[in-house]
Amino acid sequence: MNFRIRKAKDRGTAKHGWLHANYTFSFANYQDPNWSGFYSLIVMNNDIIEPRGGFPTHPHKDAEIFTYVISGELEHRDSMGNGSVIKPGDLQYMSAGSGVTHSEFNTSAENQTELYQIWMLPNQLGGSPLYAEKKLTDFENPNHMTLLFSGDGKDGSSSIRQNAQFWLGKATEGKSFNCDPDNSLPHAWIQVVSGSVTVGETILEKADGLAIEYLDQSIELICDKDTTFFFFRLTPF
Repeated sequence: MNFRIRKAKDRGTAKHGWLHANYTFSFANYQDPNWSGFYSLIVMNNDIIEPRGGFPTHPHKDAEIFTYVISGELEHRDSMGNGSVIKPGDLQYMSAGSGVTHSEFNTSAENQTELYQIWMLPNQLGGSPLYAEKKLTDFENPNHMTLLFSGDGKDGSSSIRQNAQFWLGKATEGKSFNCDPDNSLPHAWIQVVSGSVTVGETILEKADGLAIEYLDQSIELICDKDTTFFFFRLTPF
């Protein structure tokens, strides 16, 4: 089992007036060969969008895209006819398939929007675009890890086009979780949204990430504060 920590302070950054972006992996003009992705997980962007700022209509193809709003609101419109406002704690899923266009804007005149946008490579190319939203207030049970998305739709999760699992963890101070090995999904990524998580001797603070290659024994995730985190299980290509 091998750990590699990605500290928040070491991420790539970009500023474009209305956008303040932090890149865990290589993205756009920021390129780091040591952090070009982690198996199927290729984008982990932590963005702050200024009032009235946003991404005009643009295309995607063959990507599994997740958007999690931390604060503020994000208006989404796409070529599938979907239009909605994603609120704090909501998580949006869009499978680009053979091609889709969409726009994303912070329509507030006063408040910033902070979010994570996460991309995975699909395990199949093409297909019709797909769209889903999860109101995570439905999973407000603290001290719980919830499987939100998976390749097989197990345990009430939504199916995605990749053999992977996307879990949401929420915990109060002092709570811990045990994560056991899964031979079919041997690698893992932890992303701390807020709070902190200790794994063995590794301490993860807000916006830190941890790559775990070959999770071959149980690990304990100890939440040292009130904490929200993402936990991904991934497979080799």
